[in-house]
Amino acid sequence: MNRILLFLFIAFLYGCKKEGGPADTDTLNTPNILLIIADDMGKDATSGFSEGSIKPNTPNLDKIKDEGLVFSNLWVNPTCSPTRASIITGKYGYRTGVKWANDKLDQSEKTLQQYINEATGNAYSTAIIGKWHLSGENATINPESFGIDYYAGLIGGGVQDYYKWQLTESGAGRLQTEYTSKVFSDLSIDWVNSQTKPWFLWLAFNAPHTPFHVPPTEMHSQGDLPEYTDDLDPVPYYLAAIEAMDYQIGRLLAAIPEDELSNTVILFIGDNGTPNKVAQAPYSSKTVKGSLYQGGINVPMFVSGKGVNRTGVDDNLICSTDIFSTIANLAGAQISEVHDSKSFKPLLSSVGKHRDFQYSEMNDGTDDLWAISNGAYKLIINANGQKELYDLSDDPYEKNNLLTGTLTTEANNAKVELEAELVKIRN
Repeated sequence: MNRILLFLFIAFLYGCKKEGGPADTDTLNTPNILLIIADDMGKDATSGFSEGSIKPNTPNLDKIKDEGLVFSNLWVNPTCSPTRASIITGKYGYRTGVKWANDKLDQSEKTLQQYINEATGNAYSTAIIGKWHLSGENATINPESFGIDYYAGLIGGGVQDYYKWQLTESGAGRLQTEYTSKVFSDLSIDWVNSQTKPWFLWLAFNAPHTPFHVPPTEMHSQGDLPEYTDDLDPVPYYLAAIEAMDYQIGRLLAAIPEDELSNTVILFIGDNGTPNKVAQAPYSSKTVKGSLYQGGINVPMFVSGKGVNRTGVDDNLICSTDIFSTIANLAGAQISEVHDSKSFKPLLSSVGKHRDFQYSEMNDGTDDLWAISNGAYKLIINANGQKELYDLSDDPYEKNNLLTGTLTTEANNAKVELEAELVKIRN
């Protein structure tokens, strides 16, 4: 009798065990991860921030924002390729060589997707859909060679026409005549709903990047816009592209089964600041995209969904590199820091301190500059020796370079501290 009972007990255990063993059982509580990147969308074009007076209608982004955390002090890079490289490698641009738009990421770099699957025993399906822009304009490079399970999108930096463009999917290119944001949403819906294990989707819209254009009518609320010409105000066209992107984000989220969506953490960011033609006060055309001023590198980030137990605004200093270790951490990698990346996952559930300093950089072939801040003061240094120092507490939009006058003891001490930390970061 005891042998029979023992046999039945063992049979019961095996019957209840998910096929694949204990490692697979853990994936039942493993979140899906959705990283959404907007192209050229600064705070002045995003609801929830005081910068800018004309905002797009973005109910889906507002829902993500309102149900989770708003990170007010995320620093990225002034252009798209370096920001994307910093996220996918966890490294500053001077280490990878990606410091400006069109710079190429070396294929020897270990990507976030590779790191996750090495750390979790291939627990995740991974995809990048949309803008890649880490291989210059070389359309022969397949991003799947970087350890991504599936890629479909734009290899280069953008399109000349949102309705006529080249889609690359699984290494092959074909002409598309549907609106880019819709195609990326369609591809994302199809891919997500075909997955049988936890997934990490990097969805990179090319919107609202130029060219200014008229999106499909049902996707925006900017009225009956004529075809854009250079003599027209570009702002409504720019906002319409954001609204069309938001519309497609809504389609994607609505297409994910409720139980899947409830087990998904969503991160939304802008890859750099607003283009100069549509910059809004308190920024100027010279302090947005392409610059190391706040309008160029301090961009929106919202995080909500599974495991995000806080709401409101978190003003911790965050670097775009930190998204690498945070996503790896969310996926189950037992790390808090790697390379130049520090996980902010703890902030999703409790108040805490993240970084003492944040760093950004640019090298456009003419100017080689670095920026560093401790939250109160910000120092910008050009390789030619020029320096600028700002008191962000009193001068958040960098109108007064303190180095044009006599420094207070506090400002001088901050300058010395920032210079010393910059040496540590870059060596």
